Amino acid sequence: MAELMKGKRGLIMGVANERSIAWGIARQMAAEGAELAFSYQGEAFGKRVEPLAASVGSDILVDVDVTDDASLDAAFETLGTHWDRLDFVVHAIAFSDKAELTGRFINTSRENFKNSLAISCYSLIDVARRARPMMSEGGTILTLTYQGSNRVTPFYNVMGVAKAALESTVRYLANDLGPEGIRVNAVSPGPMKTLAGAAIGGARKTYRQTEMNAPLRSNATLEAVGGTAVWLASDYGACTTGEIVRVDGGYHVLGMNQPENI
Repeated sequence: MAELMKGKRGLIMGVANERSIAWGIARQMAAEGAELAFSYQGEAFGKRVEPLAASVGSDILVDVDVTDDASLDAAFETLGTHWDRLDFVVHAIAFSDKAELTGRFINTSRENFKNSLAISCYSLIDVARRARPMMSEGGTILTLTYQGSNRVTPFYNVMGVAKAALESTVRYLANDLGPEGIRVNAVSPGPMKTLAGAAIGGARKTYRQTEMNAPLRSNATLEAVGGTAVWLASDYGACTTGEIVRVDGGYHVLGMNQPENI
């Protein structure tokens, strides 16, 4: 490794287990020399995250509920007692009622719409607002999105709308925070075998579809997504902001399936 992240400190939000995209990013960040802190929500997830954090030399864990202002405030106050600055934040947080991802989009309830947008999109603004004072020397904010934001994807429903809002939020935050040297970008992997991905109906079919038809004939790997995040958060990403960087084997360029799969 080239130690591209040596001397940098960052908060990883959204690790659920060792198959999480957030964990893939954390692992690559740590391998490149970054110091890490982790957030989790609730005791059950805390027990999963603690050994993973320890495996990369981190003992800074904060319990965060992104729907609760006091919880967010307390988490960043705690982080401030450990570090005097923050170089990057990885926001890998999204949620929707699973029951509403299997029916028709037109039946999306008002409550789930508001909840999905609040957790999956507004939380990025809330996190950025609190991270900003600690990024006195500039920094990077990264989030995760998916192609369902701009292409209708079966079983994605309101999450597609939430991701579209998230991508727009990335652009507005990038413009807002750019003068302070803070970059804001999103990574858009293809389908991956994660806890969140498994909650989406037809996940296995989607995974096979992209693997069979992507130009590289492969789905994204945790290592590839993690490496992309390293680039964006390292000094080599100094002039990249407001971008949605796709790591999907090239699937997003297709207009239809490969000839052998038609």
